[in-house]
This record gives sequence, structure tokens and C-alpha cells, in this order.
Amino acid sequence: MKSTLFALCLSVAGFATGCATSSHAVQKSALGVTRPADALLAELNVPGPVELETVTSCDWAVDRGGLINLDHPTAKAAHLEDGDEPIQVFFHALRHPTRGMYIVDTGVETALRDAPDRAALGGIVVSAMHMEKMTVLAPLGEWLAKQPQPLSGVFLTHLHPDHISGMADAPAGTPVFTGPGEAASRAFVNLLVQGPTDRALAGKPALSEWNYTADAKGLFDGAVDIFGDASVWALWVPGHTPGSTAYLVRSTKGPVLLLGDASHTRWGWEHDVEPGSFTDDGPRSVESFKKLRAFVAAHPEVEVRFGHQH
Repeated sequence: MKSTLFALCLSVAGFATGCATSSHAVQKSALGVTRPADALLAELNVPGPVELETVTSCDWAVDRGGLINLDHPTAKAAHLEDGDEPIQVFFHALRHPTRGMYIVDTGVETALRDAPDRAALGGIVVSAMHMEKMTVLAPLGEWLAKQPQPLSGVFLTHLHPDHISGMADAPAGTPVFTGPGEAASRAFVNLLVQGPTDRALAGKPALSEWNYTADAKGLFDGAVDIFGDASVWALWVPGHTPGSTAYLVRSTKGPVLLLGDASHTRWGWEHDVEPGSFTDDGPRSVESFKKLRAFVAAHPEVEVRFGHQH
């Protein structure tokens, strides 16, 4: 999808400097305690208090070359070629015993299935998303209506359309948290994406950016203990986007790492092949990818959930 939008932008923008991902207001997050990333190791093996549910909001297919670096020697040796790669769009529900229910990413909006002309992500963006390849299974609004508790907030891995496409179904006033620099990041593609992104965020407070600080030990680029009880961690893994964030959840069934698009696919992760052309900063993405894989290799008890595949 991103490559299609980029081509469209070049055709209409010439040598324009691009624009920000979103004009939505931003602020520093009042939630979370900035800590050294290795602090999460102290209780990693202790069963956590968070009930975690991953919901498949839709099935989809996108260009494999965007998801997997097809120029990587391992991908070439496997004879991977570009074409449709089956994927899913997820959201993850975190139920904390005292802080309430939060979601990581947003799945898809109900209107994207029922009334695409009224969906926040409309127009050229929807065309580029190839809706004909998408089967909506659980739009966020329908899912929320069945929950016994309200939504306390949204934790985003990043601001790409396929991760905020359900945002309009989140109630007005719901706090939204993201990594630093996500909204301000400038690119040609945002000439078309900014409007739909702003519509998806309409009615929400200013985006709260995690207060990452450089991690001297380098386990990750930064870490935030979200609730201050070491149950959920925001981990700064820039590259796919400037503020890309993975989330480590100490669930009742053990630790789970939600990668976001630091690795879209199971094949890429298991074969040590980083994401492809959908990534903003390839070299930095590789650094983050390798840090995540090294962490899981050192702690195999951590379950990994990929950005777009089970």
C-alpha cells in the first residue's frame, strides 16, 4: 500500500517537500515511567497481572516486497518473489486489574466494511489499500460494543493507516499514546495520508508521546514502564517509523512481545530477514530488528506476536 501511495504522491507533488504524518496536536505522555530497558528483566519470568487478547480484525493481502526484504540473501536463496502476501490486521486488548482495558493498535473501523464512503480512511487511501483483498472479521466498534468495561486508552505501535484504521470506532476523548516523532515525520506520501489520519484521530485528545530517553546499555533504544508496575512496557524500536514502538506484556500466561511492524511476518522473523520497502529507515530498522531478535533468543520464554501474521 505504501509504495502505491508514494507513486501517487510523486505524480501530483513533483518535488514538494512532503508534509507531516498528522497535524493532530501532540504532547508528552503523563503516563509511564522512563526506566533503563534492562529493568524489565527483573520480573520477566514472574506471571503478570494482564489478561491479553489478540483480535484478528481483518484478513488482507499486500505486496510481499514491502513486508520482507526480498534482496536479502536468505530471501533470494528461498526464491521469494514479489506478489500478494496473506496478512491480518490486528488489535490487542490488555485488561489490567486496576488500570482498566487498553488496546494496542486499532484493527479496522466498522464503516470501512459497512460504509466505505464515510470511513475516516477514505478516497485514494482506500483505493490504494485494495479493499477488494480485505475481508473484515471483527471491526473495532463491534468488538467494543460487546465488552463489559470501557476503553481506557489506545497504545499505537506507529501511525501508519493500517494500524489506526479502527481509530474512529474508539470513543471520543479516548487517550492515544505513540512513539516520539510519529506525527511530525515528513514524507511525500503524507500529502495524501495526512487528511485521513487526521480524520481517524478526530475527537481524540492530543497524541501523548512516550518519554523515551537514550538507553546507554542498548538493549532497546528506550523503554517506558507504562503503569509503573512492570506489567506493560513500551519499547522504542525506531526504523519502520521514527517512533515505532513494540510492547512487552507480562500477561497471566507469560510474557508476550507485540512487535508491531518491526517485523510484519512470521517468515521474516524466523529467517532473520528484516522488513522491506514499507520501512522508512532501512538501516535503523535492521538495528531494531536485531535487538528484538537478540532479546527473544536470550529469553525464549517470551512469546512473539508479529505485526501482520499469526
